[in-house]
Amino acid sequence: MIEILYFDGCPHLEPTLQLAREVLGDLALEAEIRQVRVETAEEAERQRFLGSPSVRVDGKDIEPGAEDWTGYALGCRMYGRSGVPPRELLVTALQELATHGE
Repeated sequence: MIEILYFDGCPHLEPTLQLAREVLGDLALEAEIRQVRVETAEEAERQRFLGSPSVRVDGKDIEPGAEDWTGYALGCRMYGRSGVPPRELLVTALQELATHGE
């Protein structure tokens, strides 16, 4: 499963959803894409929400090292200079899951 955590009004949600669909198609994989709206600071803390959009594959953030971060907030998430995660991060996460079955 691919989870995309976001807050209402995130300008990067739709491009991230499109990226997820494209990567799944390119890799010939099937997975549910689930949108998870985060509405409050308490939810952000509970969900370990690192900003919108945050992408998780099988419950794990696609960005290496993100599990050690603690800046949970209702804000935009940046991947370098973009608000959309790099394609390579999602490809790698999906390939690792497909290879290891984790």
